[in-house]
Amino acid sequence: MASFPSCKAVITLAILLVFLSSSSAQLSTNFYSKSCPNLFATVKSVVHSAIQNEARMGASLLRLFFHDCFVNGCDGSILLDDTSSFTGEKGAVPNRNSARGFDVVDQIKAAVEKACPGVVSCADVLAIAARDSVVILGGPDWNVKLGRRDARTASRAAANNGIPPPTSNLNALISRFNALGLSTKDLVALSGSHTIGQARCTSFRARIYNESNLDTSLAQTRKGNCPRASGVGDNNLAPLDLQTPTNFDNNYFKNLVSQRGLLHSDQQLFNGGGPIQSSGHTVMIPTPSSQISPQQCSRWVTFGP
Repeated sequence: MASFPSCKAVITLAILLVFLSSSSAQLSTNFYSKSCPNLFATVKSVVHSAIQNEARMGASLLRLFFHDCFVNGCDGSILLDDTSSFTGEKGAVPNRNSARGFDVVDQIKAAVEKACPGVVSCADVLAIAARDSVVILGGPDWNVKLGRRDARTASRAAANNGIPPPTSNLNALISRFNALGLSTKDLVALSGSHTIGQARCTSFRARIYNESNLDTSLAQTRKGNCPRASGVGDNNLAPLDLQTPTNFDNNYFKNLVSQRGLLHSDQQLFNGGGPIQSSGHTVMIPTPSSQISPQQCSRWVTFGP
């Protein structure tokens, strides 16, 4: 019988995104310990209130961080509006009508500015908010390394080319993650962040109507809110994890084993009766958590520059 990862450190490697920064500065967990000693408490308070108001916001903040980091590093460029000198990332295909939480980031930044004006970068605010979101929704805690510099420009073209679409096949996913220095195991673990959040009909329409490696009952359920015709119900939402869409757990991986991955790109990680083998890579992590050493989990959690 196929197994799936249940070690929280394995399924929550969204934290690896902390270390995709393009900044040459050395990141440190105590970067603001003197200049803004109440930074973490300030950020967490706003994030907690936002998630209490709307549980989905935790996934939205985590997704913002992911999409920021996959375009020229974790530099906050996704937060920038268009200017006369550049066209930003907010309107890129992966973000248009889907990236959200900008207002919450603004609220966090305002609270941080009140506590310590002109000290903390927006990029670091987003990194902390992503971590806090995972923790508040039941995931593990980790130390966030800080000291990122904010971007002064952004690129819509880079976002369109750099963020893997939900239609990606396995080789495309592996290639894109490898280009950022992330392994196939990192790909699987980072994808586990899809245990929370929602997807738009446009992201899974082709899968529920055209693909056979999908649980028939799930396909039928999703068709009820996602019509076949393009342009009809495009923005209708469905949970990525039907069971616990606001709990950070390992149901995402259980769903893949049962062919209940909502996105094509997700089901690519487990397609059939066992882990896919691609170019010698085991795509689905087959190791039971009881066999994962604390040292191995720790390396994934603390991997950095």
